[in-house]
Amino acid sequence: MSELLNTINEPAQLRKLRRSELERLANELRAFVLNSVARTGGHLSSNLGTVELTIALHYVFNTPHDRIVWDVGHQSYPHKILTGRREAMSTLRQLGGLSGFPCRNESEYDAFGTAHSSTSISAALGMARASQLKGEKRFSIAVIGDGAMTAGMAFEAMNNAGIYDDLPLIVILNDNEMSISPPVGALNRYLARLISGRFYAAAKKGVGQILSIAPPVLKFLRRMEGHAKGIVVPATFFEEFGFNYIGPIDGHDLKSLIPTLCNLKELKGPQFLHVVTKKGQGYSLAEADPVLYHGPGKFNPAQGIQSVPAVRKTYTQVFGEWLCDIAEQDERVIGITPAMREGSGLIEFEQRFPNRYYDVGIAEQHAVTFAGGLAVEGLKPVVAIYSTFVQRAYDQLIHDIALQNLPVLFAIDRAGLVGADGATHAGAYDIAFLRCIPNMTVMAPSDENECRQMLYTALQQSGPTAVRYPRGAGPGVAIQKPMKALPLGKGEVRRMSTQPVGQRIAILAFGSMVAPSLAAAETLNASVANMRFIKPLDAALVHQLAQTHDALVTVEEGCVMGGAGSACIESLLAAGIQCPVLQLGLPDNFIAQGDPARLLANCGLDSIGIAQAIRQRFLMHATEHLGATSASELMI
Repeated sequence: MSELLNTINEPAQLRKLRRSELERLANELRAFVLNSVARTGGHLSSNLGTVELTIALHYVFNTPHDRIVWDVGHQSYPHKILTGRREAMSTLRQLGGLSGFPCRNESEYDAFGTAHSSTSISAALGMARASQLKGEKRFSIAVIGDGAMTAGMAFEAMNNAGIYDDLPLIVILNDNEMSISPPVGALNRYLARLISGRFYAAAKKGVGQILSIAPPVLKFLRRMEGHAKGIVVPATFFEEFGFNYIGPIDGHDLKSLIPTLCNLKELKGPQFLHVVTKKGQGYSLAEADPVLYHGPGKFNPAQGIQSVPAVRKTYTQVFGEWLCDIAEQDERVIGITPAMREGSGLIEFEQRFPNRYYDVGIAEQHAVTFAGGLAVEGLKPVVAIYSTFVQRAYDQLIHDIALQNLPVLFAIDRAGLVGADGATHAGAYDIAFLRCIPNMTVMAPSDENECRQMLYTALQQSGPTAVRYPRGAGPGVAIQKPMKALPLGKGEVRRMSTQPVGQRIAILAFGSMVAPSLAAAETLNASVANMRFIKPLDAALVHQLAQTHDALVTVEEGCVMGGAGSACIESLLAAGIQCPVLQLGLPDNFIAQGDPARLLANCGLDSIGIAQAIRQRFLMHATEHLGATSASELMI
């Protein structure tokens, strides 16, 4: 029963509770999070770890007047539940339902939309300065995890914030010693080394002597020793940025959290509170394996996650296996990931080739330029990165890689719609922003085997290449172990129409859209080309099909504006070839969360939608000349 939780529909009601009731509320809230996520799927470990911190923040601060920014937002479910969305949690990450991340359109309590890492301090700093400029008295609080603190943007924001002596900004480091992949880097090692060093030992001994008259405090410090990262040193480290450092304190102890937060409200200038939490807190299975329970699908909490054998390999698995195979053949191959070892399929590669595996942390910009440095010295770096995260390193991609024509291979996962993670993680724009860069080669496989062969093809090139592939499994095509380079910039005709002149339609399909295009073509008796290459485009094939068909249809799982279809039109214009062209792809709006198949259908990118669009544009008027223009038809 969640009798107390059911009375909380907004934080104002929470603030009316007695402090003695808050622990009971925390227990009910944690149970609700567990059972809710088990029914819908979503992020679990991180949310179980922030229950008490969320309660304390809304209890102490006057939200939504005071602003809370949740970095990434993986840990914002308790926040959603306490801010009027408890009943709507059954719709989490579903079409038309709640976003899995903070969303300003969803609630006034979501002060800033987040989903990409390490943005919270910058946003909260902007809010804090805005409140000062407007003469409004309010606090801005950034809650950031220790994994997100490894990104340069977090320190850029702190460096900027530290110059304002009276800034109403509070940064809360939620230290659970785990990001999605294990935290890495010199900073993490430096702090760990301080704990075991003589200076820390001497300082700890001195503190122990001073606090010997307060055994409960000493007991707490000893219990937190594994997380403390230097009771003395962090204060110096963060205060050099102009922050007043407090901590570490137990992030699950409301009796510590609430008085500390109350005290912070009375202090002037930017404050830095270090809290220690445990991912999966209160659910033993998640505590034991927080990575497995980071973002599970639906499961039975009593049984835990049950492994189900995969029927078909995912593109991520295809990439991971290819990288290991090619690394066996070529010792120059290097694997790089910006903190997405599991998601990018690099676990086996790390195990087999530890000296050639680099997790650079949440640092996409660094990952790309680091790869450039390796390439300059004759190595073959492969950057495994999500489409949505390539966006964060666009300048480096242009300036450090493409401008110097360096042979860096970008294995771009999650290209296209991603489903439950929604607009923030959708790979909708990589075709458009990659194909406009000089020296870039961009490929899109239509199936698992073509993905493997394209990756091999890309590695043979002397300049930058990208292979974009979708999330999830392919159509189930058998994978050929031998690797063979594909002819550069050459597509293939997969189906030829037998329709008479006047009704001949050719579909130019890219990547994941080949399968639904073939299915649509069967009902229309249309031709289908698997274009394979977005850049260099197979212009000869485009021109041939335009001259032997009455209309062309381009289909891509990417934005229409500036996408692969636009490349085809540009090629026809340059050659002076006139042919009606229908462009199908993702519309010019952000696509929210939902089932991937349903989202594609809503965008008209399933076989039914493709066939329907072609009929409406062309075949319904088959007796008329196909060159007749309409408002939605581009005539060239």
